[in-house]
Amino acid sequence: MNTLHKQVLIALTVLGIGSTALAAQAQPTAPEGRHANAATQQERMAKWGEYMARRQAKIHEALQLTAAQEPAWAAYQSAIKPAAEMAMDQHGERAAWAMLPAPARMEKMLGMAKQHTAAMESHLAALNTFYAVLTPPQKKAFDTATMHGGSHRGGHHDGAAMTEMKGVMPH
Repeated sequence: MNTLHKQVLIALTVLGIGSTALAAQAQPTAPEGRHANAATQQERMAKWGEYMARRQAKIHEALQLTAAQEPAWAAYQSAIKPAAEMAMDQHGERAAWAMLPAPARMEKMLGMAKQHTAAMESHLAALNTFYAVLTPPQKKAFDTATMHGGSHRGGHHDGAAMTEMKGVMPH
């Protein structure tokens, strides 16, 4: 009886190891150089674009803009959009950057910093124009919604700001 028990135990062990090996072979493999959950740059940028669109829609809804304020909102949105496109273009050049000598890379970085400064100045002008048409409660709601570095509740970067903003604007 003891021998039969050992044989059954060995048979079950062999079957278990065999099924584990088959399951491991059935796993789809990731493309060369990437792990299974890695997203391409285009996928990450598309996801970021979707996130920003949802965030801007929440801000727009919370501000309860009047028809007279809508053109200022549209102008503000169009002014801040090109920065994301510029960032995508520049980040795609990593392989080319690796081929450059250190002084040339530094010159490119300085050029990018100047472009970023110019973009920020353009954004500030658009923001000031938009901000001027907001009422005081709308300004407070906008300030709360666009505050960076606040609470990161639940893994959502703007969760706390959006919750606080709901209490600012009357319904």
